Amino acid sequence: MGTLCAIILLLAAVVFSFRTRFVQFRRFGAALRQPLRPTRGAGGAVSPFEAAATSLAATIGTGNIAGVAGAILLGGPGAIFWLWVSSALGMGLKYAEVVIAMRYRRRGADGQWRGGPMYCIALGLPKRYGFLATVFSLCGMLAALGMGDLVQVNTVSESAQALYAAIAAGGTEGALFSVRLVTGLVTAALLFLVLSGGAQRVGRAAAMLVPFVSALYLLLCMVLLVGNAAALAGALRDIVVGAFAPQAVLGGAAGFGFLTVFRVGLSRGVFSHEAGLGTSAIAHSSAEGASPREQGLYGVFEVFFDALICTITALAVLVCGIRLPYGNAELNSTLVIQAFATQFGEALSAGFLALSLLLFAFSSMTSFALYGARCAEFLFGSGVQRAYYAVFLLLTVLGALLPRSTAWEIADWLNAAMAIPNLTAMTLLLRRNPALRAALRG
Repeated sequence: MGTLCAIILLLAAVVFSFRTRFVQFRRFGAALRQPLRPTRGAGGAVSPFEAAATSLAATIGTGNIAGVAGAILLGGPGAIFWLWVSSALGMGLKYAEVVIAMRYRRRGADGQWRGGPMYCIALGLPKRYGFLATVFSLCGMLAALGMGDLVQVNTVSESAQALYAAIAAGGTEGALFSVRLVTGLVTAALLFLVLSGGAQRVGRAAAMLVPFVSALYLLLCMVLLVGNAAALAGALRDIVVGAFAPQAVLGGAAGFGFLTVFRVGLSRGVFSHEAGLGTSAIAHSSAEGASPREQGLYGVFEVFFDALICTITALAVLVCGIRLPYGNAELNSTLVIQAFATQFGEALSAGFLALSLLLFAFSSMTSFALYGARCAEFLFGSGVQRAYYAVFLLLTVLGALLPRSTAWEIADWLNAAMAIPNLTAMTLLLRRNPALRAALRG
């Protein structure tokens, strides 16, 4: 994502934080308690907790591991500071997205709620703005295939390849290709089992996977941090100082300037928490029996929890004393393996990271497949869902074989393309609807 788009998203987050009277700070305690009150949807419908888990599953993905490591390599430790800024302001933007989406939704032919930016535009704005719904839906379909499919499975296959190399002491080029191909095929098969059950099964899977995977990953990260507690203060200092004076931290090890650190931190933050992109509103708007404000608090928690996992990953990399090859983002997954290897050994670390990435990516991919299918349904009708899922599964296999840099570049551009119609629609809706402005301030 370019510098300009990162700045636009940051400014939007500032504007909507003011619009919500900084709800992320006013009601932060309530947001933290919100996930502790899971409910069931009536008659098998998607519950508020399951809708939030579906959104959180898309948010918590490989970007929290490989993406964070890549941010450090491309922008130094200071990039994490700007990721924090993006997240702190993004909470307010995510809250606004969810509240607006909950107020402009409708039921589909199956009785389930449908919502998201495209429905907000279609139901809340004059017809002359209908092209924005079309643009967002097209971008949403492609973004789900890009950052929700290609990037996720590509990172998993890289990790599986690293695991195989650690066990087999290298491996031939043909063997490594086979590992990546098998990874794509197995992931696609598992996705098929979940997606064939529709939104309800996606929600159930997310509600089970996200808490388990997050707890497992955080537990081992905390063991690593406790083992390197003496270096923790220095790592935090490097993050803060490096945000404004990168050369003071890197000592000339890389040619990073402030603008690079700023751009990398913001873009990786947006990729991770997705505030401003409009995708999570698709999941949240499917909740049955929740008020817009209550569901909006789930959005605040979602961004906070995402930032927490990103921070733990960054600290784990920075405190363990491994060499950081700045400028070489191709080593992002390998970097995290090296960090864990200082505490747990290479083979165990490679295995744990491969499992973590697989579970994180799998839960994220199920949610993004649903997002893309909803966008396709808006444009072409309910009959297109199976065809879209078929394309998604095909690209899951192909994405496992792509070069990593290609996958990440595609994702960054798709993020930018999707944010523009979403933010435009949110701004227009608030200008035209005083009741909506009051709802955001409540």
